[in-house]
Amino acid sequence: MPVIPSSSSGQRDAVHETTPLRRSSLRVVAIGGGTGLSTLLRGLRRYAPSPQTNESDTATVPSLISDLAAVVTVTDDGGSSGRLRRHFNMLPPGDLRNCMVALADDEALLSRLFRHRFSSTTAAAANGNGDCEDTGSLEGHSFGNLFVAALAEITGDFAQAIKLSSQVLATRGHIYPATTTNVTLSACMDDGSIVEGETNITASKHRICELRLEPAGAEPLPETLDSIARADLITLGPGSLYTSLITNLLVKGIPEALARARGLRVFVCNLMTQSNESLGLTASQHIEKIYEHIATKHSGQAIFDYALVNTAPVSATLLRNYAREGAAPILPDIERIEALGVRVVTGNFAAEGDTLRHNADRVADVLLHLGLEADLDALRGVTA
Repeated sequence: MPVIPSSSSGQRDAVHETTPLRRSSLRVVAIGGGTGLSTLLRGLRRYAPSPQTNESDTATVPSLISDLAAVVTVTDDGGSSGRLRRHFNMLPPGDLRNCMVALADDEALLSRLFRHRFSSTTAAAANGNGDCEDTGSLEGHSFGNLFVAALAEITGDFAQAIKLSSQVLATRGHIYPATTTNVTLSACMDDGSIVEGETNITASKHRICELRLEPAGAEPLPETLDSIARADLITLGPGSLYTSLITNLLVKGIPEALARARGLRVFVCNLMTQSNESLGLTASQHIEKIYEHIATKHSGQAIFDYALVNTAPVSATLLRNYAREGAAPILPDIERIEALGVRVVTGNFAAEGDTLRHNADRVADVLLHLGLEADLDALRGVTA
């Protein structure tokens, strides 16, 4: 377990030593969407109790998390999720399904089944014909999405369908949609145009100036607000700045809950900028954009205590690949982040492959150590 020692400036660096901890376990809430949230959950899962926990599990990896909850965006309108949303007037299950798989206790068959996506060949076979002209009903759909859709139709309750699906997968935590209202994103772009729908927003060539949620009064589940209120550690990110992170904070009550939260609140910064979301933005500007969108929703209190920012170099090969889309590593402008009242943890949080992702285990270790050792009264200047 890494320790993150303080420096005189408030910045911290992740190193691997051992120091006394202030808590024995944590209640954790992770907020976000897309591959960023599911990646983080894979790291946190190791420390969360399984519904089928036995003594050998806890002996190998201690249950440093007593309760784990994920709050997941529900604005996707593309792909399998978008088709189900249009055909069945339901919330998009894709990001929620990815989180369920990430937290699944069974890494083998059931997880593979929920991830399985029907191809044109399997769809044609399922529809009883040898061509692909009539395969639109299955082709491209994820089995997990169809499973959630079936449960939602049976129960008449999307949140209940997610809960039951999580039980089938024996997930090590709770998964909550950010809202159960059928919401749509709209964005005001830098040319003054209004773009409707997440897919259209991310496909636009213009920069997002303001993101909106319609209807604006969409409310979260009571369980979400309760989890935030009780949490010892709350994370936002990594994920697409607008369509995976800010969208959750547009749900009524969530920014206020974060402002009032007694737990440690950590922003996990992305590794690279992203087309149509954050090209040219530094780490501090990511936080500023978040604060701009929630400024009118609560009294102006901060919602982050710490930011995790990658400072490790990226290989030349990946830099060239990302440069084709105009993307580049996010500049870790540490002094500017600290000027926002947010302490910074720097380190190597990246894992390279065909794409650049966060190293789930390393990020989880640092987050948990921050939560376990946090002196929140000292951090927030609380006096007796």
